Amino acid sequence: MRNFHTPGRSTAYGANGMAATSSPLATLAAIDVLRNGGNAVDAAITASGVLCITEPHMTAIGGDCFALVGQPDGKVTGLNGSGRASMRADADWLKASGLTEIAPDSVHAVTVPGAIDAWDRLLKRFGTLTLGDCLQPAIRHAEEGVPTQPRVAFDWPDEVDRLKADAGASRHLLIAGRAPREGEIMRYPVLAETLKTIAREGRDGFYGGRVAADMVACLAARGGLLTLDDFATAAGEFVEPISTGFGGRDILEIPPNGQGLTALMALNALKRFDLARHAPDSVERRHLETEAMKLAWVLRNRYIADPAQADVPVADLLLDQTADMIAGLIDLKKAFSGPESQVPMVGSHTVYLSVVDRDRMAVSFINSVYDHFGVAIVAPATGVTLHNRGKAFVTDPAHPNCIAPGKRPLHTIIPAMTVKDGLVEMPFGVMGGNYQPMGHVAIMINRFVYGMDPQAAIDLPRAFPDKGVLGIEDGIDDAVATGLAALGHRVERRHDPWGGGQAIEIDRQRGILIGGSDPRKDGFALGY
Repeated sequence: MRNFHTPGRSTAYGANGMAATSSPLATLAAIDVLRNGGNAVDAAITASGVLCITEPHMTAIGGDCFALVGQPDGKVTGLNGSGRASMRADADWLKASGLTEIAPDSVHAVTVPGAIDAWDRLLKRFGTLTLGDCLQPAIRHAEEGVPTQPRVAFDWPDEVDRLKADAGASRHLLIAGRAPREGEIMRYPVLAETLKTIAREGRDGFYGGRVAADMVACLAARGGLLTLDDFATAAGEFVEPISTGFGGRDILEIPPNGQGLTALMALNALKRFDLARHAPDSVERRHLETEAMKLAWVLRNRYIADPAQADVPVADLLLDQTADMIAGLIDLKKAFSGPESQVPMVGSHTVYLSVVDRDRMAVSFINSVYDHFGVAIVAPATGVTLHNRGKAFVTDPAHPNCIAPGKRPLHTIIPAMTVKDGLVEMPFGVMGGNYQPMGHVAIMINRFVYGMDPQAAIDLPRAFPDKGVLGIEDGIDDAVATGLAALGHRVERRHDPWGGGQAIEIDRQRGILIGGSDPRKDGFALGY
């Protein structure tokens, strides 16, 4: 139980159903679906549609989607809704282009958006509503407008110059050349008409017709390679989750091309240490977690790619020998300065939400445009913001993650789920780009090593090693920061917090749901 003398957020409880999202309107939309007889998949997709309106810098129908669906009998199915590079992005084109990287704002960072196809596939397999039904709240909010929430208003101004550089983005996402202020109403009438088209025509209304034509023409004018055929053949894929054991349960992730494998590798290594003997916010805990992530990160960058076009040694990376190797490289008294050279070869911006319904179907769901507002290009006639997932490709033809025709890039968005005694226990996830595997590791340790409830596990201040710097949030004590620096970590306080997250735990013994929602965002968990 939290300390009621200090500011904080209480854990949410419910018995019949629960939703946890980063936006109040999205959480309410999901609860409305559940209370009116829809299931968790219906509610998740409805909420995601609303998030495209309330958090347009984080997600859009021009983005990608991943999901884990846990059924009441314990079976869990994954959906990989990541988009693919153009069929024209071949080796000859790459050589002639002279590209040494796919820059974040490059037109070549745009892959075919996978979200709408993913939503449609999930509904047809698991849902009770149609895509048109689920889009109605988003359509209403796009037409009537939504107040700009505090965290959204905090993030938006930093992107104004990028948005001004594109006529469509400036028209649809700025007010007289500026970002909306906190509480200011934002309307998206053109996007509302696009959503109505999709509601009438289904997923083909996005991947064909006037909507696809507008996106393709917009990109072609900037030298993009995507064609109408690339859009027409878009298809998500149902996948078997990968997992490892931790804290007496199975931790499930989507397999590559997602980066969930990174979290599993780090957790496997950290099982070799007695974390419980260290305090949750101690120097020792932070150091061990950071070093394990650094080393797992090397393997992530070396191997994770589209398994349809590259050999990704998932089984080898989850072996005990790999965990022993990572753990053996960790020095308890010194931080790694160059882990890339120390790890041997093995043997061979985003929204996240959780929903659980009355029948205990559970959904772990994530939708993203990657960077804030993706590539910062908006198709002018349809108002579709386009993501920049392709920036995660590399341009070295020898690398498994090199851009290629129809290929999916290494992907950062990773929904997760825990299973205990054969039944789903907790859908959870942490948004925040590259931070996400670290967020999964931290929440699993907080919950299953230190016994924190879902809200407390999300609340604990965060740290993450990125580009040689250990970025820490303000909530981490100065003494801990000093202790980490003494071990050789280059510690810096961050301007932005690390990510956001949601979790809903199913307490089957008491017949209740226990939810947490990240105070780093604007939303909440709500049960009924």
